[in-house]
Amino acid sequence: MITLYQLEGCPYCELVADRLDDLDIDYESVWVEGLHSNRDEVKRVSGQRQVPVIVDDEHGVTMAESERIVDFLNTAYA
Repeated sequence: MITLYQLEGCPYCELVADRLDDLDIDYESVWVEGLHSNRDEVKRVSGQRQVPVIVDDEHGVTMAESERIVDFLNTAYA
């Protein structure tokens, strides 16, 4: 299962969500707060507070930055 940490209205998050949808990958969305200081859950799983972040349990991957995530999805699932 993939978990996607994302922020409402974030174009980088939408890019990742769209690619997950295009690849027909089931994922769970975790919506985070707008203020970086309120993103404790993202910090706990990834060590930083930026979004998007994915956690892919099947591949043992936790990753930030939309371009890296899309490249990973294309390599692992396309």
